[in-house]
Amino acid sequence: MKRHFTYYFLASTVLGQAGAFTPTTVRKFITPMPLRSLVSESINDNSIEEYSSSLTPRQERDQIKEELGFKVESKLKKVIKTPLRKIRKFAKRAVAGKKQPGALILVRGGESEFSKNFTWTGWLDPPLTPAGYLQMEHAGRLLLESGYAPDVIYTSRLKRAVKSAWAIVQEINSPFLPMYKSWRLNERHYGALQGLNKKDTAQTFGVDVVQAWRRSLKARPPPVKKSDYQFSGNDRKVSGLLPEQIPSSESLLDCMRRVEPMWAFIKRDLLRGENVMVVAHANTLRGLAKIIDDIGDEEIAEISFPKGLPVVYKFDDKLEPVKPSDDVLTQIHTSGQFLEKPGLLKLAMDITKEWEKAVPGTSDSDLPNVAKRMTNMENALLKLQEEKHRYAVTGEDAKKDEIDPLSNFVSVILSGNSEELETDDEEEERFEETTNVKKTSEEVAVNINAVGINDPVVVFIRHGRTPHNKLALFTGWEDPPLAIEGEEDAKWAGRLLKKHGFEFDVVYTSWLYRAIQTAWFVLEEMDQLWLPLVKSWRLNERHYGDLTGKSKKMVANIHGEAQLKKWRKGYKIRPPPVSSYSFDYPGNDKRRIKYVKDLRISFTETICRSLEGRKLSIHRKFPKHESLFDCMNRSIPFYTERIVPEAVAKGKRVLITSHENAIRGILMHLCEIPEECMNDLQLPNGVPLVYNVKRKCISLLDDGTGEDPLEKYNFGSAAQYLFRPCEIGEDEDWYTGPKA
Repeated sequence: MKRHFTYYFLASTVLGQAGAFTPTTVRKFITPMPLRSLVSESINDNSIEEYSSSLTPRQERDQIKEELGFKVESKLKKVIKTPLRKIRKFAKRAVAGKKQPGALILVRGGESEFSKNFTWTGWLDPPLTPAGYLQMEHAGRLLLESGYAPDVIYTSRLKRAVKSAWAIVQEINSPFLPMYKSWRLNERHYGALQGLNKKDTAQTFGVDVVQAWRRSLKARPPPVKKSDYQFSGNDRKVSGLLPEQIPSSESLLDCMRRVEPMWAFIKRDLLRGENVMVVAHANTLRGLAKIIDDIGDEEIAEISFPKGLPVVYKFDDKLEPVKPSDDVLTQIHTSGQFLEKPGLLKLAMDITKEWEKAVPGTSDSDLPNVAKRMTNMENALLKLQEEKHRYAVTGEDAKKDEIDPLSNFVSVILSGNSEELETDDEEEERFEETTNVKKTSEEVAVNINAVGINDPVVVFIRHGRTPHNKLALFTGWEDPPLAIEGEEDAKWAGRLLKKHGFEFDVVYTSWLYRAIQTAWFVLEEMDQLWLPLVKSWRLNERHYGDLTGKSKKMVANIHGEAQLKKWRKGYKIRPPPVSSYSFDYPGNDKRRIKYVKDLRISFTETICRSLEGRKLSIHRKFPKHESLFDCMNRSIPFYTERIVPEAVAKGKRVLITSHENAIRGILMHLCEIPEECMNDLQLPNGVPLVYNVKRKCISLLDDGTGEDPLEKYNFGSAAQYLFRPCEIGEDEDWYTGPKA
């Protein structure tokens, strides 16, 4: 009886129908014949309505557009604009000729904690393992080696796929790429099997049944009940979906039909000549391969995608897949080519593990963290700073046989102890300009936790610290990564927001690496990587022109401190412009300029570049230098004309990770800060500033230390304008601390 009860419990759990089984029916269930009968019924069962059938193809397209952040136009606008688009498209083809379709890169996400343990995963959301992250970095290196540069990325809403895509774009140095996350690319939903061990279920129900659930085209696993805590309808990731679109179980055919509407958007990008990368899951990638290669229902079960191994499709003018030559690595029934022989990566990782066991201290985790993409100038200045620090400590010059400056930079600059190497306060004060009005911390009352339970908010976070910040370099549009302490700034902000129960709906950031990194670390700490991340150049830092990359001391020595002060603090004074042929001119960054559509065309640059290239080359008027006024003239309209109608006006909670001057501009608009006081507003790195849309005020979150925020952080003498009293409603609930 004990044995029967165990089987009863397992069967009830898997089938999600605990009340529908008795030990007698379980005895029948575990016999071979009823198992086959269950599979047969599952194959022919139409009781689970196909969720996609509730929408027309046009409604599906509009839903995907809204999910990915594309504009959904009314029927009237479509009627008016369609002919104009066709005329514009015809004109472009007449001038530039028809573009060759781009390449399609399919990448299966890396190993997750569940796949490592042979657990049914489906729509559950475990993180990548360290090995899984290495697999995706390897995929990025294969793309670099083969010369494939993605222009746009599609992925699912599951963190193992999103983090896989992030690992790749970091490896290929393209974090600015647009990345669209859609539930339609989620893994197949395995119903009540999700979270159970595959080996245990095979032993309990038989290998034939489990294989039928895994490989049969139409067999659905037992559905999960809506009352179950694992039911996907309880997850914010499916917000915006109709109830009938949320699956309780899927067959392989259901999963493929769910993916099919995405192909229209991928195909559109390919026809524009863009290389498209899809980072998703085994079954959704099989669905795309079935569409592209017109693979039969029986043959599709033979197709597989190894983890971390890109598969590349090339197309002819009619978007038909080009058959690879005989010497190219491919698999049966498909036209996609592997960029490496399957199994080589696993073999290399196994050899590495054996080497690490034999020779301790050779693993990546044992090596010191070093700054990525560090220039010669940064390296030299860091060494100089270290030498000065050692001289100040010991009172004598550093000897050659002492600690290497670069290794000490790793332990001091990037470990979070870099306050030891801060520039002298008196030296910094020489460059600071003060106004006649200055409020002390006693005179300014900071709003703490002034957020209503259901209030829409906009949270601003200045990016974490970079090596440039520590070296007092003009950064502007230059693109250094975060320092290790800068990563900690972002992670701390994420933990603080999570502690206070914040849940966002959309994130906006610049196209610069340090701001994008900050957004990623914040979202990762909050377990909200699935959120749409919108990147725009309008949230970039102020462009410092020819001062970019130079230290403030260097500029002061060349141009004088008075001129430096004007360039830094003058509201409408621009620094010297950068040359059109300079590396620091944004228009020379060919990776990014294709994504800018909201700048007017520069006739001078267009003529010069067309003559140089001996063909028409349309060029937009990118900034060569900016005053603080110029920077605000792009960040404020982006907030009022894009962020407000898209998100704020709809009651969404918004996160903006950006740069000091871009955020200053928006805060100037929201808090009515006078122009003459703008340069007196300082924004600490990684500190969330919560703007309550209804009560029109900025507040800070209680970090639990009990310290006065104005003593802990430097907000400058304009803090009086930033922290104004909130407008209080009489019958409104207030949020006063972390959620339980």
